[in-house]
Amino acid sequence: MADKIKLVQGDTKPAIIVSLTDETTGEPIGLNTTTVRMYFRALGETTILTTLTGTLIAGKVLADGTIDATGAYATPGAGGRVQFNWGSGDLDIEAGAYEGEIEITYADGTKQTVYDLLKFKLREDF
Repeated sequence: MADKIKLVQGDTKPAIIVSLTDETTGEPIGLNTTTVRMYFRALGETTILTTLTGTLIAGKVLADGTIDATGAYATPGAGGRVQFNWGSGDLDIEAGAYEGEIEITYADGTKQTVYDLLKFKLREDF
């Protein structure tokens, strides 16, 4: 997750789609009975600016980058894929560097935080 996701102030797109996999096995993390959130903040700060709740989407990302949305992976979340949508006003903030942390909450209340942070670069709108 080294690349920065480029955003523009005031926009509500692009949606952020991630595929969550187990670091040891490389297999997708089954998200069927989870809530997945992304916490968004300015780089180097502790204040959370917005919390996005993900929408589970169907499919598993294959090694060649294509999506298999058949069989078990036709069920949203089964292939570890989740989409985060920006709300109106979420990106009405100062241009600069930001980061996002993804947290999975399971049905039994346990939590797993994705170790790698998403990196964002926000520029001013015209």
